[in-house]
Amino acid sequence: MEKSEPEKSKSPSQLIDARIKELGDWRGEMLSRLRTLIKEADPEVVEEWKWRGVPVWYHDGMICTGETYKTVVKMTFAKGAALKDPSGLFNSSLDGNTRRAIDFSEDQKINEKALKTLLRAAVTLNQSKAKR
Repeated sequence: MEKSEPEKSKSPSQLIDARIKELGDWRGEMLSRLRTLIKEADPEVVEEWKWRGVPVWYHDGMICTGETYKTVVKMTFAKGAALKDPSGLFNSSLDGNTRRAIDFSEDQKINEKALKTLLRAAVTLNQSKAKR
């Protein structure tokens, strides 16, 4: 039996790669696509691995998480309530004062342009708070 590398010795990016591969279905494909869009929207984004297995993206503060469930891949924006969402992407966690989320289902098409705009707005918000 082959021993796998302990999680602590892997980088967050390697752990996210492993999660995508481990899912092996539409959720892995969706998480991979969302990750690509995050990196395209902000090439300086930093990936982290938190809370026993949740990918988290940072730039001057937390931007969003990428959680996987049986029926959705949830992208939770840490400060989503403070972001303008003219395209109406947010469809989950709408009642809170801070976070907002987008639940992506299996056959859902991603509005890539609007998502990148929202991601960039989250980074801009983080940067404006970091300069204070």
